[in-house]
Parts: sequence; structure tokens; C-alpha cells
Amino acid sequence: MILFARPASVLSFLLLLLLSVPGLAKVKRAKYVYRMSHHCKHVLEPRTANSTTVMRGRASWYGSYFQGMRTASDERYNRFAYTCAHKTLPFGTRLRVTSVKNGKSVIVRVTDRGPFRHQRIIDLSEIAARPLGLIECGAATVIAEVVDNDAPLGPATTPENLAKLYAADPHPDAAYTTYDVAEPLLPATLAQIAALAALLRVEGTTPEPTATSVTCPTNFLVQAGSFTEVANAQAMQAKIQALDPSLSVEISDDLLDGRQRARVLVGTYGERPQAEALRRRLLLWGIGGLVREVALR
Repeated sequence: MILFARPASVLSFLLLLLLSVPGLAKVKRAKYVYRMSHHCKHVLEPRTANSTTVMRGRASWYGSYFQGMRTASDERYNRFAYTCAHKTLPFGTRLRVTSVKNGKSVIVRVTDRGPFRHQRIIDLSEIAARPLGLIECGAATVIAEVVDNDAPLGPATTPENLAKLYAADPHPDAAYTTYDVAEPLLPATLAQIAALAALLRVEGTTPEPTATSVTCPTNFLVQAGSFTEVANAQAMQAKIQALDPSLSVEISDDLLDGRQRARVLVGTYGERPQAEALRRRLLLWGIGGLVREVALR
């Protein structure tokens, strides 16, 4: 009854509503676009041209057993193609991977996901792993850089700034890390070159791309625990030392997956069976553990 009694009021209300809705929709859309662009800024903005994404950590390889198997990118694995597996990088990303032990480099393309064990950062195909010494050692410490998509796959020249890339690592004591390095880099200092040369066991020189010798890691230890609280790691250390004071028990503080971890490391052995015997011995005392290769930077 009121609607029929005041038609002018009803028409005015409807007209006002029609005029205001488009404007309201535009405002809502503008706010939505702004909000989405703000939250997705890291996705919408590409990596700047004057920086390089660098990863440092252990690399492994997979060989003939996986030949022809379908990868996460739906390509079939070819051990004679220069490809690799990485946990998060987009498929097709190209990386220059350099062994810090022999200075050799290869450029590979990401076609698969992994590795998911032993805190390794990359799995290489057999042909890519061979010049880096991974076939002989099983695993090695590498520095991997994101390169242009048109970079040719295969053997590559060792980066001239390898010592600088190595020294730019913000978490040198961590098992692995990813960081951005601004370009162009200044020439490496003598101290940085000496630090890398010490790792390469070559006195006073930088790595040579033509080097053929490979020195594989030989030390093994037992990790008896990994804790977020240092006090818990210290308690485990005290427990093991009380059971056998002759054992070497150390605590290693590492940044793993963005979180600080205190790892309890027991013993140092030149052969895996010796470390495995210690692991079984600790297990008899109710202490679980796993055998690890001594981490190399």
C-alpha cells in the first residue's frame, strides 16, 4: 500500500540504486585488482636483469635405471640429455651447475621434481653428472646459477666470478642455501679466492676448467638428532658422552628450510661401515640416528 501511495519515492529510489551500482562495481573491481596485484607482486614482477639467483648445496644424479621413465614435466627421462630435477624451479629453467671440487660446469634444463632426500638441491642426468665428478662420488657440492633460456645446453665455461659467487653465500654453515647476487660482481678478493682454493685443495690458485682429478668425500658420521631447541641438542650430547666419553659429539647449528636446527653429530670415520657400526651401537642405547657424509661447502 505504501508503494502505491508514493510512486515517486519508489521511482527515485530505483533510479538512485541503478546509478550507484555501476560505480560501486567499479570501486570493488579496482580494490580487487589492487589487492591481487599487491599480493602477487612476486609473481607479476620478473627477476631483475641485474641479479642472478644462485643455489649452493649437494647435487646427485640418476642414471640408466630411470631411462625412458616419464618425469614430472611429462617428458621422458633421457640420460644422454642435459636435464635436471629441482623441487620448485619452473620447468624449462636453465641452470649453470659448477662443481666446487673440480671447477667443471654444465648447463642443464629443469624437467623433473626432486631430489627429496639427503638435503640435496638438484639431481642431474647421467651425461651432465659425469664431468662434475658425480658418477665417481655419487654426490658433490655445487653452485647452480639461473641463466638465460637461450643458453646452450651441455658443457660450459666455468664462471669467472666463481669465487665471488661462493663467497656471497649468506649462510655458509647451512647444508644448502639460495640467494640473489647483484651483477656485475666486483672481482673476487684474494681472501675469497684463497678460501675457495683451500676447498679445492689447490694452494694459491683458482679452479681450472680443464682439471680432471676428482676428490670424493671420504668421511662419514652419525647424526643422532636434529632439534629446534639447542637445549634438547645439548641434552642429547650429554647423554651420549655419558654413555661413552671417548666418542666425539658435536652440535652443528644449521639453517634448514628457513628454520634454525641444532644437529647432534657423532664420530668421524673414513669408511661408511664404521659409521654404520656406531649407528647400531647407539640404537642399542635407545638413540636413533642415520649415517651421513660429512657436508662439504
